[in-house]
Parts: sequence; structure tokens; C-alpha cells
Amino acid sequence: MIDLGGLMFFISVVKQYERAVIFRLGRYIGTKGPGLVILIPFIDKGVRVDQREVVLDEPAQSSITKDNALVDIDFVVYMRVSDPEAAVINVNNYFRAVRNIATTTLRSVVGDITVEEVLSQRESINQRLQVKLTAETARWGVEVMAVEIREISPQIDIQNAMTRLLTADRTKRSQITESEGERQSAINKAEGLKQAAILEAEGEKEAAVLRAQGTREAAILNAEGYAIGLQRVYETAQNVDPNTMGLQYLDMMKNLGEGASTKWIIPMELGSIAGPIAAAIEGFGKDTKSSDATESTGTIN
Repeated sequence: MIDLGGLMFFISVVKQYERAVIFRLGRYIGTKGPGLVILIPFIDKGVRVDQREVVLDEPAQSSITKDNALVDIDFVVYMRVSDPEAAVINVNNYFRAVRNIATTTLRSVVGDITVEEVLSQRESINQRLQVKLTAETARWGVEVMAVEIREISPQIDIQNAMTRLLTADRTKRSQITESEGERQSAINKAEGLKQAAILEAEGEKEAAVLRAQGTREAAILNAEGYAIGLQRVYETAQNVDPNTMGLQYLDMMKNLGEGASTKWIIPMELGSIAGPIAAAIEGFGKDTKSSDATESTGTIN
């Protein structure tokens, strides 16, 4: 406190992170700081406001979900004063106000979702809480920077039920996965059998085609050989004289005579062949006698 010309003044130092909300005779006259702030004793009054970010550590709060499950939620709120004037004039205790509005907003948000969603959508709950708290605390000059849920603890009976549900769900997924594996295995096996049958059928087809081609080529070769044989027989027959044919008939008659059969069927052509054969034999005899006479005559000389 200093005395300037009979007037007393009170000097206060406001830190960098603080602001001084000044009231003169109960009326707000401005916000000052940081630095030196001069106040008139008994007339001016200043209220310091810390603008640093503050962490409100809330104990576990019991909330009822949409499906009537009771859960305990432990969370923290990160906040700071953005408007010192509103934080002093519009609310008596902004710390207490923010704490209470955070608790009621949490219960409101949790009451709109099921217990499974509470456990699985923690980040979404954090964002919804931050948006709602910021809208409510803006009139107090307080900005909610973030809301973080640290722990969610359902009741024991709900935990047991969820454990059983989780076990059943895992068993279900395991059975589904196993059945899918068996189904895929059966499909793969059927596809393999199908491919094997197709390959076997194609192999049998190719073998049958090759056998048919071989039979065809063999038949062609046999036919060609038979035709060549007939051609040679025909060519040979063209050069055979009647005497040779007659001798063949005589040889046949000899074989028939040696057999046990008593009845013969003689073809009519045998008569036409017998004449030439007899003539040939007669001519052969004459040639033999002439040759003997010639040889005798030569001996006499």
C-alpha cells in the first residue's frame, strides 16, 4: 500500500497465467493483468482468476444404461477459464459447477446407450461428453478441453453374464470357423475328385482314340496286304497254262483217292481239262520215243 498525495493505493502483482477481475464499489470495471494492478482500498476489490488448464479428477460415478445395467465410470475433465469476467460474475464456484454438470451429463449420455456400447464405444462417449459440457459451461467462461474415461466397471452379475456371453460368442465363432473349414475342405476334395475324373476320362478318351487309330491303320495295312496278295495271285494266274491247272486237278484227285470218302463230286470243268492233259501226256510220250530212237540210231552207226 502506498500514499500518493494523501490518497492510499494498494498495488498488487498479477502473474502471467492470472487475471484480476476488478470491482469498484461492487460494480465491475474491468479485467486487468498480468503485471502491476493498483487498487483503491475499501473501494476497489480484485478477484484473481487462474487461466491455466485444470484437471478435475472425478471419482467413480454410478450410471444406469439403456438396458437397465448399473455401471461405475471413473473419468477426468480437462478445463480452463477462457473468460475471467464470466467465471467470476456468472457463477459462484465454477469448479463445483463444472464437476456437477459433468456428472449429470455423463449419466445422461450413458442412459442413452446399452452396456455393450458403453464398454465398446469409450472414445465416442468421450467426444459426446466434451461437446455437451462445452455447450453448458460456455456461459460460465469455462472451456472443456477434453474428457477421458479411465475405467468402466459393470456390476458383478453383469460381468459374469458378459463373460458367459463372450464365451458363448467365441464358441459360436469357433464352431462357425470350424464348419467353414470343413466345408472348404469338402469343396476342395470334391473339386480334386472332379478334376481327377475329368483327367481320367480325357486319358481314356485319348487312349480309345489311339486304339481306334491303331486298329484303323492295322485294318488298312491288312487290306492293302490282302489286295497286294490278290493282285500277285491274279498276276501269277495269268501266267499259268492249262497243263499246270490240270496237274493241280490230278493232284487233288490223288488226295481224294487216298481219303476214306466213297462219294466224290467232280466239277464239270474237269472234263474240259482232262483232254489237254491227255494230249500233253501223249505228246510227252512221243517225244520220249523219238529221243530213244535217235539215241539207238547213233549207236548203230
